Amino acid sequence: MAAPSGPALPHCPPPAPAPALPDGTAGRAVTPAGAATRRPITGAVHSWDLSTGVDGPGTRFVTFLAGCPLDCLYCHNPDTRRMGNGRRTTADEVVGEASKCTAFIRAAGGGATISGGEPLLQPVFAGELFHRFKHELGLHTALDTSGYLGPRTSDSLLADVDLVLLDIKSWDRALYRRLTGRPLEPTLDFARRLADLGKDVWVRFVLVPGLTDPADNVDGVAAFAASLGNVSRVDVLPFHKLGAAKWAALGREFTLADTPAPTPGQIEAARARFTAHGLPAV
Repeated sequence: MAAPSGPALPHCPPPAPAPALPDGTAGRAVTPAGAATRRPITGAVHSWDLSTGVDGPGTRFVTFLAGCPLDCLYCHNPDTRRMGNGRRTTADEVVGEASKCTAFIRAAGGGATISGGEPLLQPVFAGELFHRFKHELGLHTALDTSGYLGPRTSDSLLADVDLVLLDIKSWDRALYRRLTGRPLEPTLDFARRLADLGKDVWVRFVLVPGLTDPADNVDGVAAFAASLGNVSRVDVLPFHKLGAAKWAALGREFTLADTPAPTPGQIEAARARFTAHGLPAV
């Protein structure tokens, strides 16, 4: 998932940074989408922005939800981990902001992406947004997720998702738990479910020298992704330290501060392992 960082594109300004919520209850949707008598559906939203090239095809309106069950060592958005770091926001507000950009987004071959944090921590809110992005605004939709909370995801939510950006952070189970604090299997189960549904998937793999770069680890992810039959692209994302200042601001130690970014040669070698399994890798 990409941190909101670039300037706003014409006619679609992002909001000012959201204040922290006074409690941890934000983002729990108050009623199911489509209910006959409907109160506003709300969620904990960290921010939104326009992004090009890293959150799905084309220029995209990206909504970053707050809250994540993983605690990744290399997370560059640690300020999105707690739901209390979001702002209680209605689906109407988010869709209203996206609607200001739809003509530009369509012309740029883009769509709407929900990222985070972890969107599936707020499945009703995320589902409402996907439904309205797709059916009210006519936008291509993408879900950026670790897949860990796949069991929370209804088939109706996935029906409104055109593309899943699925983070598979390691094939080595012990390393995956070390990187995230969670087990790998829920992500693999979710990947298999997406394959059964025929859902288009881009696998995302962060290349961290000295951690995720061993050949057998990369090959394990590549072989699994190739076996699914629905992975149309792999993004090999080079590790970086752009989020280090956020870790410091939160009073947390960034334990990978001395880890170097991968070299161009290391990145190309990882991509070659994916392409050797028949997967387009960028």
